[in-house]
Amino acid sequence: MGQMAHMPLTDAKQTDALVAKLAAREANINLPNLLTFSRLLLIPIFVLLFSQPTPDRSMAAAAVFGIAAITDLLDGYLARRRSEVTRLGRLLDPIADKLLVLSGVILLVGFQRVSAVVAILMIGREVAVTGVRAIAAAEGIVLSAETTGKYKMTAQVLAILFLIMAESVDPTWNFSTIGNVLLYSALMLGLISGTQYLVTFWREISLKGL
Repeated sequence: MGQMAHMPLTDAKQTDALVAKLAAREANINLPNLLTFSRLLLIPIFVLLFSQPTPDRSMAAAAVFGIAAITDLLDGYLARRRSEVTRLGRLLDPIADKLLVLSGVILLVGFQRVSAVVAILMIGREVAVTGVRAIAAAEGIVLSAETTGKYKMTAQVLAILFLIMAESVDPTWNFSTIGNVLLYSALMLGLISGTQYLVTFWREISLKGL
């Protein structure tokens, strides 16, 4: 009798777990997450176009890069506006951002439009911040995005766009100079925001006594 009474309860728990899993899966299929996925899909297209930077291919690559960057603005805005913020979105969005920016920077280094030192510092910053945020999340600490970091992302995107198009437009437009100024500005903002993350992380773990 005890076993028979227990079976419906077990089945009910399993059913509830299955319903919750299906609901979470459906919640992940929303417009903001689809925009994030589209950004990931645009990255190899951008790389393919810019791998041989003829004037026409460079302009096409810049267009793809620009569209991918716009999806970054839209997915976060729509997720908050439509109350569709999901764990999957919070995971994929920064990954897509980093892959987009770093793929552009690495290609530009290969074409000698960006200093290798600048690229190393940018990649090092991203790795360090990602590591700190992962450790913080494991300890239950939420490190919100710094405003400086958002300005950094904007400057990076604009810098890469200018540098991609630098050899496809009239040299008197000084796209190369503008792009490098923006890139160095983005690097400084990135180092500042990275330091802010480290300070916040250290303060939080000190409060928790870790």
